[in-house]
Amino acid sequence: MCRWLAYSGTPILLGSILYRPKHSLIDQSLHSKLGVETTNGDGFGVGWYGPHTDTPAVVREIGPAWSNRNLREIAGHVRSPLFFAHIRASTGSSVQETNCHPFRHGRWMWMHNGAIEGFDRTRRDLALAVDPELFLFIEGSTDSELMFYLALTFGLEQDPPGAVARMAGLVERVGWRHGVEFPLQMTVAVTDGQRLWAFRYSTRKASRSLFYSTRVETLRSLHPDMAFLREISDGTRLIVSEPLGDLPGAWNEVPEGRYGIVQPEGDVMHRFAPRAVQAPA
Repeated sequence: MCRWLAYSGTPILLGSILYRPKHSLIDQSLHSKLGVETTNGDGFGVGWYGPHTDTPAVVREIGPAWSNRNLREIAGHVRSPLFFAHIRASTGSSVQETNCHPFRHGRWMWMHNGAIEGFDRTRRDLALAVDPELFLFIEGSTDSELMFYLALTFGLEQDPPGAVARMAGLVERVGWRHGVEFPLQMTVAVTDGQRLWAFRYSTRKASRSLFYSTRVETLRSLHPDMAFLREISDGTRLIVSEPLGDLPGAWNEVPEGRYGIVQPEGDVMHRFAPRAVQAPA
């Protein structure tokens, strides 16, 4: 499995989140506490939005994050109000750049922790459900990228929660048809550069860990001596596979079968359930 984080809020240097916290994502690449594997060294990626373009920049490499000089260089010089970071532990697909997250299509970014169980049996049927024009953009061989393009096929740009629900519904239906008891395991982050959606769901109802940060104004009242909290806006939010530290009151678990939206008009959380769609014949 993998570890990831998504940041939205006051523009900051990527390094202040990727490296500085006690249990940063870089530390998690070697010492994950809540992941299936302790080490996540099968590649990494970062994606961010800048001030002069609608599409995100994405950098992905196949080596481990903990020793990559290019990542440290980028993290020390790039400032962004919204960025994704992902460290990979392969579930079977090749360790190659095109299989590293986040994935990008137009202004959209996507990253995933989990797996499609029985993907070797269901991959062909799922791939046939992707819109032929979108299929041309698939570069790698991961279940995660295919999930992204299924969601795009099912209307991600118009209705992200509905599209992810239809993707999940198809994965489950195809999996069950092939005798897979628990086809889907996922925590997913997706963004268009303005809003951020995060999902936690699994067929087994025992999903991988996912947490969101407490509201900044609450943290300021709990920890008035922390200068960092005075420098960021009330709307700043982090969503992470596992907490970046042990600051009391800072982290909250995303409940099973839920999705949240981080947006300018205020964060919300809703129940998530797959939706039925027609599976390929």
